[in-house]
Amino acid sequence: MTRAKAYMSFILALLLFGSNGIVASAISLPSYQIVYLRTAIGSLALLAILVLSRRSLAARQHPKDFMFVVLSGIAMGVGWLFLYEAYQLVGVGLSSLIYYCGPIIVMALSPVLFGERLGLRKIACFAVVLVGLVLVNGAVTGGSLDMLGITYSMGSAIAFSFLVVLNKKAAAITGLENSAWQLTSAFLVVAVFTIIQEGTPAVVIPAGQWPYVLMLGLVNTGLGCYLYFGVFDKISSQTVASLGYLEPLTAVVLGVAVLGEPMAFVQVAGATLIIGGAIACELVKPAEKALQAPKARKAESVPGFC
Repeated sequence: MTRAKAYMSFILALLLFGSNGIVASAISLPSYQIVYLRTAIGSLALLAILVLSRRSLAARQHPKDFMFVVLSGIAMGVGWLFLYEAYQLVGVGLSSLIYYCGPIIVMALSPVLFGERLGLRKIACFAVVLVGLVLVNGAVTGGSLDMLGITYSMGSAIAFSFLVVLNKKAAAITGLENSAWQLTSAFLVVAVFTIIQEGTPAVVIPAGQWPYVLMLGLVNTGLGCYLYFGVFDKISSQTVASLGYLEPLTAVVLGVAVLGEPMAFVQVAGATLIIGGAIACELVKPAEKALQAPKARKAESVPGFC
């Protein structure tokens, strides 16, 4: 896969993920049941495709990498449980924006974990993104907030940072196989939580809501995870962090347009800074790329690093 196709796949996945809250809002079930259905349908679809493809499984030859994929999937499941509960408590837009504080953690850790250079230009661009986050949240946080919802959102952000770091270490397991194992691991975590909550993982879907459940499971989750994790070995962790802000931005825009969530002028300005900073973060000057290239090659030669 070329670098351009990898970027296109990653961006499409982010747009799908950004619409998760909108699709989920049409399903009148508890948040953990929605996550259970999402991971169950998505993982079954990916596992079926993996079996039908009859490809050799990298997990057999790389048990250590497989362990990292499983741990990443566990982080995904925990993060989604937090995030979908936050959707119902503080709204899709704000929850998504707090959730994407996770990339800031990844960005800060990337020099140590992945050997990636973090220059002043990157730091300045992320500062712009952070200012945008403050502005976007400003009008919302001016009123009363459900602090439990904010706590859940922060929990999802921490889980997201673990998800990215752990998945980047599974360099030998990529594409469809990576997505299938990871989503299956997330499903098992959510299934255990559902059993603890109800004693049975059986879920009764309200009449007329099957299309939304299938869209969330097959398209937003199955296809989205395949596109997202299928290009992890082609994209740096800092790129994941910077372009990742397209997801919460999509969630905010759709929250305003579809759900009627409030968005003041200051939030519009903040959203502009978010996407502007994310794009600027990727527009590295040729001279900077030349300086980074030797270190990048060195990092790529280390197993489990990107």
